Order: sequence, then C-alpha cells, then structure tokens
Amino acid sequence: MGGVSAGPLQPLERIPRDLVAAADYERAARAHVDDNAWAYLQGGAADELSVHDNAAAFRRLRLLPQPLNAVGHGQTQVELFGETYAHPLVLAPVAYQRLFHAEGELATVQGAGALDAAMTVSTLATTTLEAIAAQARAPLWFQLYWQGSREASLALLRRAEAAGYKVLVLTVDAAVAGVRNREQRADFQLPAGIVPVNVDPAAALLPPGRDVFAGPMAQAPGWDDVAWLVRESRLPVVLKGLLHPLDARRAMDAGVHGIVVSNHGGRTLDTAAAPLEVIAAIRTVVGAGYPLLLDGGIRRGSDVFKAIALGATAVMIGRPYIHALATAGALGVAHLLRLLREELEITMALCGCPSLAEISDAYLLNPPE
Repeated sequence: MGGVSAGPLQPLERIPRDLVAAADYERAARAHVDDNAWAYLQGGAADELSVHDNAAAFRRLRLLPQPLNAVGHGQTQVELFGETYAHPLVLAPVAYQRLFHAEGELATVQGAGALDAAMTVSTLATTTLEAIAAQARAPLWFQLYWQGSREASLALLRRAEAAGYKVLVLTVDAAVAGVRNREQRADFQLPAGIVPVNVDPAAALLPPGRDVFAGPMAQAPGWDDVAWLVRESRLPVVLKGLLHPLDARRAMDAGVHGIVVSNHGGRTLDTAAAPLEVIAAIRTVVGAGYPLLLDGGIRRGSDVFKAIALGATAVMIGRPYIHALATAGALGVAHLLRLLREELEITMALCGCPSLAEISDAYLLNPPE
C-alpha cells in the first residue's frame, strides 16, 4: 500500500520489557530517528572499519573467571579528578542532541543525574552550558573543540568554569573530518533550529575542501597550546583522542591531568587502532594511578570490565546513550546506564572481583602483551 511515511515515532514514556541491553536500544532507536540524524549518529570515516573494530575488539577478548573468590561486599565506586562516582560510566560528548530528542542535552543530563553519571557536554551542544548546568545532579564535564585561537578557546573555558563544570576535556583527534565521513555527506543538513548555541554556528562546521594543511590544520592546537591551556584552566584538563603511547608521555609532561584513549568512535581516521588494543601499552607508559578513560566500542557491562582489566580507570559511553535518548528520553538514558552498571556488577561477581581496583588482566584469557 502506498503513501507518505509518518516519520519517526515519538519517544516512549515507559520502558517496555524487551529493552534489556544496549543492543536493544540501538534497534529500537531506529524507529525514533529520521534518516538524516541516523546517518550522522551511526556513520564513520571511509569504510567504517574502525567503527566496527572498536566493538569487535571487545568481542575477541575472553574472560577467565575465578568464581570462588569472596565478593559479598563488592562495589563499583571510582574516584576521578577529586570526585567519587558510584560507577565508572561517563557519558561521552555527543553533538547536536536535539537531533535525537526534542529536549536534547536537558534530557540527557536528567538521565545522567538519576544514575550519578558524569555527563561530558559537547562544544556543539544544542543547549546552553548554563541551562544544562542548572539541571545537573551529578558533576558535569565540558568537552572543548579548539576554537582556532587561544582567546576564543579561553572564552568557552571561562564560561564552563563559571557554570560549575568540574573537568575540561580537550578533543584533539578531530581537527579535520574523515574522508567520506557520513556526517559530511552532501545531503546531511542540520534541521532548522538545531544549532550549536554556545559557539558561532558558522564557525562550528568545517567547510569542505582539499586544502587540509593550510586550512583546518593550520588552526589546530599543538603541544604548546595544550601546556598553555593547562596553565590557564582552573579545572583538571583531560586530552581526548590519544592512541599513541608516546603522546601519553608528552601529555603527562605538559601537565595534563588525564587521558581519554579514543579514535573518535571511528568517525575521523579509518583503520586507526581500536582503543582497547592500545590502552594496556598506554597504562604502562603513564603508570598506576594516572586517570585513563577508554572511549569507543563499549556496548555491555563485560566490555567495561575488560577495559578496566587492561588499564582503564573508567569508560565513556557514546552512541548507546544516544540510542536510549532517542527511544525514551531521560528515562531511556537512566535505564541504559542502569543496565550497563548491573551488567558490570554481574560480570565482577561471576569473575570474582569485588572492586574496580582488583580487576586486572588476570581475569582475561590471553590478554595482549
């Protein structure tokens, strides 16, 4: 029967019984998101090998449980940058969240607060930093895209500081968009009213073109800018987007307070290493106690366990919470976080690990060298 599509479904007001894992939310979200926004969310660079490798790296790694260990007093608390959290799940920065739900970042921050999860607010948020902060019940982190100059970047940092944000996350792996990245397709457009309200919209989107080195890369930050930002910031500074162990050492030398090991969800450089494949080597470089977060490929609680076993202090969740946001708004975000935390607790219990500090590669079969 012919006819015009009715368009995306409205978000659910209650969680149905068949939404029991992150994968269920991904399937459900498709009915709540239009083609334009779905391509933006799901897409990756080039052939999207890194998008798939991020998750596949976790599937290849097998657990080696010790089921008779005493875990009766287990817990999942973690300390990050002076704050204690109930669990190691941090919401990664995702731009333009009103593409996926009418309330956008306001719904996300409500869902995060219900589960004591830090939310990292994107430079390209569709809600003001101050309005998000007014709704926050858990610490907020601010993700900064370098604004082409120290002056413009500092202005955003000062706004975040004044609004009460607790951590500054400088993303360094996306100065130029990936080749054939779906978000750069000619037919992708931000709908009317969906704009990055905290920056100049005209400056937020890099223009297409082939003059990479004299164009966007000429305005990208360098190590001297990182050291300057550390000196200027009143917040702990974290670098997001490092994969190379030598860069981890340079970050420490620059005074950076933590690192997010990430390949930008496979959205910028295809065939870049999966974060899980390199985090153990980076942990070796930075030593015990230095905050390392893993971003990319987390889809279940056992993935969180594996990331921590290889050296992560905590993890960032990206696409899965946007699937939940699109499906059921703040309720979906909170439910997705609860599912992941419960899966982590079950994995810890069955493996014989009562705390995050006791998770190690001893619980993995053939861990990477």
